[in-house]
Amino acid sequence: MKKFEDSGLLVARILISVLFIIAGYGKLGDAYAGTQEFMEAMKVPGILLPLTILLELGGGLAIMFGLLTRTTAVFTFIFCILTSILFHHDFADNINQTMFLKNLAISAGYLMLAIMGPGKFSIDGVLKKNW
Repeated sequence: MKKFEDSGLLVARILISVLFIIAGYGKLGDAYAGTQEFMEAMKVPGILLPLTILLELGGGLAIMFGLLTRTTAVFTFIFCILTSILFHHDFADNINQTMFLKNLAISAGYLMLAIMGPGKFSIDGVLKKNW
C-alpha cells in the first residue's frame, strides 16, 4: 500500500478540498449578506465572514494544490471543530446532529493531512517544503 500513498494523498486532497472551495465561492456576491446575517443569528460576529471565505476558498485551493498543506490543514481542522460547536449544537434536530458528525469526520481528514503532509504530487512536494 505504501506505493499508493502519494496518489492516495492527492485524491484525498482533491476530494476534501472541493467542498470548501464550493462553500467559499458560494458565500461571495449575493449570498454574502445572507451568510453574514445567518452567522450573526448564531451569535458569531459577521465580521468573521471574510476570514471564513479566505479559509474555505483560499485554503481549499491551497490544499487541493498542496501548498502550505500542513499549516492550512491545521487551521481547517480547527475551523471544522468550531463550526460543529457553533452552528450544529442542537442535537434534538437530526440534521444538526448529522452536520455536527459530518464536520467532525471532515476535521479528521484535515488532521490526517496535517500529520501526513501532502505527498509528492503537490507544490510542497516539488518545493520539498514541509509546512
